[in-house]
Amino acid sequence: MITKPDKNKTRQKRHTRVRNKISGTAERPRLNVFRSNKNIYAQVIDDVAGVTLVSASTLDSEVSGDNKTDQAKAVGVLVAKRAVEKKIGNVVFDRGGYLYHGRVQALAEAARENGLEF
Repeated sequence: MITKPDKNKTRQKRHTRVRNKISGTAERPRLNVFRSNKNIYAQVIDDVAGVTLVSASTLDSEVSGDNKTDQAKAVGVLVAKRAVEKKIGNVVFDRGGYLYHGRVQALAEAARENGLEF
């Protein structure tokens, strides 16, 4: 019997390949996105120091929206505002092995519109 590949394992393989190429520094940290079935999380990470500088998710009380895409946009706005407050304007976008489509794209575009450059 042929079994289907596990979607999360293939995503993790893609993410590993991407992470071998990109890394966040103090001058240009990495904006990482993790998407679960219910929520979406975004972190701005300095990989050299191994520190999360800014984070936001749909679990934050400031985030609201009718559907998951609207909530992802709100997370993008929130993470961008928090990053700009800490004087972070330039980041490397890490889509986490997900397609640049739907909620991931909505978060990225909202972050761009609110002051982050990538």
